[in-house]
Amino acid sequence: MSASPYPLGLRLDGRRVVVVGGGAVATRRVPALLDAGADVLLVAPELTPALRARADAGRLRWVPRRFEPDDLDGAWLVQVAIDDPVAAASVSAVAAERRIFCVRADDRLAATAWTPAVTRHGPVTVAVLGGGDPRRAMTVRDAIRDLLSARKGPLLTPAVEEGSLPNTGGRVALVGAGPGDPELITVKGWRLLTEADVVVADRLVPGLLLDELRADVELVDASKIPYGPSRAQEEINRILVDRARSGALVVRLKGGDPYVFGRGGEELLACAAAGVPVTVVPGVTSSIAAPAAAGIPVTHRAVAHEFTVVSGHVAPDAPASLVRWEALAGLRGTLVILMGLKNLAAITATLIAHGRSPQTPAAVVQEATTGAQRVLRSTLGAVAADLLAADLRPPAVVVVGDVVHALDT
Repeated sequence: MSASPYPLGLRLDGRRVVVVGGGAVATRRVPALLDAGADVLLVAPELTPALRARADAGRLRWVPRRFEPDDLDGAWLVQVAIDDPVAAASVSAVAAERRIFCVRADDRLAATAWTPAVTRHGPVTVAVLGGGDPRRAMTVRDAIRDLLSARKGPLLTPAVEEGSLPNTGGRVALVGAGPGDPELITVKGWRLLTEADVVVADRLVPGLLLDELRADVELVDASKIPYGPSRAQEEINRILVDRARSGALVVRLKGGDPYVFGRGGEELLACAAAGVPVTVVPGVTSSIAAPAAAGIPVTHRAVAHEFTVVSGHVAPDAPASLVRWEALAGLRGTLVILMGLKNLAAITATLIAHGRSPQTPAAVVQEATTGAQRVLRSTLGAVAADLLAADLRPPAVVVVGDVVHALDT
């Protein structure tokens, strides 16, 4: 390809973009399209759990079959995210006939558009094209991101800082990705992502972080979708150990913090038993960040001097429950409930039965710190019915206590 590409920023808000393929490449590319407001049509016989979750939430439309030419009706852009060159060529041929730009994951030279290496810093988006060389584009992109973040060190070859993991052997990093906003990952966590050979990501990981991975990174979708498809924890542990033993730097990227109901402790123990070195990078937990994003401090002077974080994924009357709900009902501070929407009616009834006033303020924060954030304010006695009426869904955090109105003006 002799001619240089013409750089262009596409304004896709409300415009149809067709993605063909439902595997790891599509999982990495779809979040940026959704973030741009695109009307995404996903055509694939099967989807990864992460993509299925977005389809189930109504963020995109999924057609569960192979590509057909009519799928490009009304499309402005096509992303071919399959590794079958014959099938990919047939899609790009249809796109060419209709004069629709086509990105191809399998063959950049046969594509009519390239996906650049992207970094985002607040309102600034930088897209880098490396003349068709993805590694060159990633190197320049990373240098620009370092500059925007005001980090010190050589421009194109950042020195390994204390606590980072140089890729000199197999090892694992348990990295907390934060509550949803991709900018809330720690600098150390992001740096390890740029160094990773393998990334094992769960459903609550900010999708835009995956869009910034190097093209040669192996992405393992370990999504744990509530009440849907899941990969057994033992299988996740096996993948971490096996990839590290092969010499890879493996980043286990988890929503929130690895140790706050994230099963990070089990993963560390599995790696330790196998002799695999592990570094833990704490993340911003939704138990504090979600209330904060909704204008609710979990503690406040003269209102709450304590807060308790509890998992609600097991019903209060279940034999497997380890929570003393009757004791929590007697506390005067803030109660933060994670993974509790399914059992919220039983939880609130139990708290009230053991003395917590039904008039206690309560709130539910759905998809905190993201563009899809929703906040419901209610009372302990009414919140379970109110969230059903409002059609709030996981992931969501429930807050109980007077702090819900502490910052009201």
